Amino acid sequence: MESQLPALNEHDFQIISHLMADISGIRMAAHKRALAAGRLMKRLRALQLDNFSDYVALLQNPQQQEERRIAVDLLTTNETFFFREKPHFDLLQKLLQQHPRRSLRIWSAACSSGEEVYSLAMTLAEGLESGTHWEIVGSDLCRQALDKARQAVYPLQRTENIPPEWLNRYCLKGVQSMQGMFRIRKDLCQHARFLCLNLNDALPESLGSFDIIFLRNMLIYFDQKAKQQILQRVLKQLKSGGLLFVGHSEGLHGTDLPLTTYAAAVYRKTP
Repeated sequence: MESQLPALNEHDFQIISHLMADISGIRMAAHKRALAAGRLMKRLRALQLDNFSDYVALLQNPQQQEERRIAVDLLTTNETFFFREKPHFDLLQKLLQQHPRRSLRIWSAACSSGEEVYSLAMTLAEGLESGTHWEIVGSDLCRQALDKARQAVYPLQRTENIPPEWLNRYCLKGVQSMQGMFRIRKDLCQHARFLCLNLNDALPESLGSFDIIFLRNMLIYFDQKAKQQILQRVLKQLKSGGLLFVGHSEGLHGTDLPLTTYAAAVYRKTP
């Protein structure tokens, strides 16, 4: 019964919150305690622990790095859907029509389970001329979300924002054991690759440079100092004149960055 479930007290929640901030940079607000308890409950059951204090003691053990990563995966918010904040995709489609190019690289820097990556892929497949080389790199801290992104399989309910003609062109409806699901076509998936990256750490040189970077709806989880540091790292990967897309609810006020406003929640990197 619900009353028999162990409670996550304030002291243990604060320890978990500090661990999350140290590992990921994300600071959990006090009202997230019930959410944290619900998401971590499966680990108590898997490890046959009776209370959260025992689990917190486990997380505090320096030798339990893998368990810490599992906890971060469970606590990372992964709310996303296809063509979220559609005006950004409309703008991208218009740019592709106005400025044909021979190659294009886009980074979805907080891609979660891949919906943003495949929304971008459909937009590029529609807007780029035949023979254009293009690639989309999706990165996230949560490995479980990245596994879903690589599988490219989603519930049919998530198709509501995909244009019907694009749905027919780039997606396959599941049958038999896959009934109720759909899969992104392999010829579209081949343009995407996924990496596990922590934006609070130094980024690998192998990541390369990008013409466009989508960094949307994740900066709101960081304080001003961490936000500035993340943006500085990310912008090093953006070519001069390239575009940075952020969430419409995320302002860059108070940040000292080489950016000029291009459109709503879109910025151009200045030389």
